[in-house]
Amino acid sequence: MKLNFYFTLIFSLLILNVNAQSASDDVLFTVGDEPVYASEFLRVYNKNLDLVQDESQKDVDTYLELFTNYKLKLKEANTLGLNTKPSYLRELSNYKKQLAKNYMTDTKVTDALVEEAYERISYDINASHILVKVDENASPQDTLNAYNGIIKLRERALKEGFEKVREEVHNGQTIYGEKLGYFSGFKMVYKFENIAFNTNVGDISQPFRTQFGYHIVNVIDKRKSRGERTVAHIMVVEKPNDSLAEKSEVRIQEIYKKLNQGEDFESLAKQFSDDKNSAPKGGKLAPFSGGQISVQEFEDVAFGLENIGDVSKPFKTNFGWHIVKLYGKKPISEFEAIKPELIEKVKRDGRSKLIDEALTKKLKKRYNITDTQPALSYFESIFTDDYFKKTWKLPSDFTAEKPLIKIGKKQLSFGDFGNYLLKTQRTQTQKGSYKSVISDKYESFLSENVIAYHEDNLEDENEDFAHIVNEYRDGLLLFELMETTIWNVAKTDSINIQEYFNKNKDKYVLPKRIDAVIASSPKQKTLKKVSELLEKKMNLEQIKALVNSNDKIEVIFTSGIFDSNHQALPKDFNFVKGISKIYNHNDTFVLVQVKDVLPVSPKSFEEAKGLVISDYQTFKEENWVKELSEKYKVEINQEALKKVKAQINNP
Repeated sequence: MKLNFYFTLIFSLLILNVNAQSASDDVLFTVGDEPVYASEFLRVYNKNLDLVQDESQKDVDTYLELFTNYKLKLKEANTLGLNTKPSYLRELSNYKKQLAKNYMTDTKVTDALVEEAYERISYDINASHILVKVDENASPQDTLNAYNGIIKLRERALKEGFEKVREEVHNGQTIYGEKLGYFSGFKMVYKFENIAFNTNVGDISQPFRTQFGYHIVNVIDKRKSRGERTVAHIMVVEKPNDSLAEKSEVRIQEIYKKLNQGEDFESLAKQFSDDKNSAPKGGKLAPFSGGQISVQEFEDVAFGLENIGDVSKPFKTNFGWHIVKLYGKKPISEFEAIKPELIEKVKRDGRSKLIDEALTKKLKKRYNITDTQPALSYFESIFTDDYFKKTWKLPSDFTAEKPLIKIGKKQLSFGDFGNYLLKTQRTQTQKGSYKSVISDKYESFLSENVIAYHEDNLEDENEDFAHIVNEYRDGLLLFELMETTIWNVAKTDSINIQEYFNKNKDKYVLPKRIDAVIASSPKQKTLKKVSELLEKKMNLEQIKALVNSNDKIEVIFTSGIFDSNHQALPKDFNFVKGISKIYNHNDTFVLVQVKDVLPVSPKSFEEAKGLVISDYQTFKEENWVKELSEKYKVEINQEALKKVKAQINNP
């Protein structure tokens, strides 16, 4: 998604479409022959007011210009027929389906499950289990054998001890006896999690079934979650193409020695950490909880630090070498802070089945659907054992057109349910009485259809859903317009981009820089000695050998090209060749040997290409909007605008 689109989309998503306007509502302006009402503008302005960072855009006239430009683009998109493109319609359809999931729930049931989930993730359970495997669609005899087997194993475990029985019976094929270690909510299938969290520590659960077979669980321990950690780190990465760079392991060990000598962690992070995001903040990272960090080694070290202020030994990850300092420990986040995340997890988890059942019940009530269905006796009469062999067919005299049930305005027939039975016989069905099989299939059929009908009619039944879909519809349409008119054209318009660069070369320059060596030390006296040695033309390795020792690192050198904004340089540093004075910077002392001063110089087209294309897109868009304003005349109702300003200034 193009960067320029973010404003376009955010702006459009915040606009509430107006389905109907009262006759007395003032027209604020027209775009071509289409009116835009003052009430719409006021809603958009007030809704966006707190989100606007640029104070100038809070000015009504400035905001009105943005709003009219938005309407001009939308007018052009519809004129070009972009709203009929298959890609646009497909994307909108996918979005509607995704959005609908948020509205296809029973709120009370969802809230209860979310609260339960929060309680579960607040604790870790240490457990072992024994599983007797049996397929979900196993025969009644195989199912009974598995059940009897787990009953006997539980009786043995109660007498002989769970661990003894677990170790003896595990064969890795039909019976599994496993130590599961600590786990929290969402780590196991819901049925298993439910039993584990509802079994007391030291107890063995009653037998229960999951899709894997029959289990018994022994809960060994229950503890509070490890919660959240706040840490800082110093990271050193390998620089294979830099001949002057030290080995990352050597450098991190030098930094670690400086820490052990009493130097400040934050100061060292500012000077030497290769994590450019955290270095200016003394290496400090945003708080994180277990499982949130993708690098397991880093998380283990962070949670292994016990006391605030503790510092780890150097350790390696895929990103480089690290030293970590603990700043804060706190239990799991507050419920409200992680509620949205929990809602999404609940909807993806086995818990979702309970939500679907509750939703079906709620929708049946809304559409006045009773639990009784007399027609099922007819389907029982035409049912045979061929169904379980997947060869069953509807009889030749099947009354397909006969009405079965009505959901809202949609009439379902005998044929709809008959075809559902034909389709679902392809999936394995456990043999049972004809009545129970037909009843189960009908409940699934009814649930699918009542939920599908509700989803298809959400825009008519839920005003909030309708507004959001309309907002996205406009935003997506503008994306299609910008992509075809500005972004893609600007990318391929190489001659005009080159011409734009030639006319604006003074905008694309490299700043003044230095080729230098920066020496850092907590002791001013050390840098005085370094300065003397540099004056004598001694190389860095010789200086390090004289100043540092195996047990003590007094100075660290950083070489490279630096501009005035580099974190290692003092703000008032003077770009002059030679050896600088000693500065107090980042809570330490620094000395700079400037080998060369690189003046401000123009960037080549290749060096500036990304920025040039972005600027050219902006330039092209501004001219394009002017053309649109000529194509679709915008007329502003000044009287209506006065009323709008008065209402904004005197809410």
